[in-house]
Amino acid sequence: MQGKRTERLGGQIQQVISEIILLKVRDPRLGFVTVTGVKMSPDLKYANIYITVLGADADAEVSLGCLENASGFIRSELGGMLHVKHVPELRFRLDDAALRGRRIENILKDIKDHHNGQDVPQDS
Repeated sequence: MQGKRTERLGGQIQQVISEIILLKVRDPRLGFVTVTGVKMSPDLKYANIYITVLGADADAEVSLGCLENASGFIRSELGGMLHVKHVPELRFRLDDAALRGRRIENILKDIKDHHNGQDVPQDS
């Protein structure tokens, strides 16, 4: 039962934080940020917020710093929008799943290109 509660709360937090970042965080250095997921600690005291940022790696690092600086504001806004006894501490993390996916696609493409360039024996 605890797992369902953490997943449900994580989903709510993901939706609300996305809205807060889009509508209320006014830092010009903040890039185009997408909240890709939230992982709650089992005791619900901490929320790891996973984000991706459109642009270069340097843009992602700047945006991550902006969100870390604004975490107190975001947490207070979150508290006003969620009906929970304790608002979790927010920890922003860069989601590297897309980067890993692109890396795997490139490896598979290289393997395919390598095999297409060679005479590969075929079953007759």
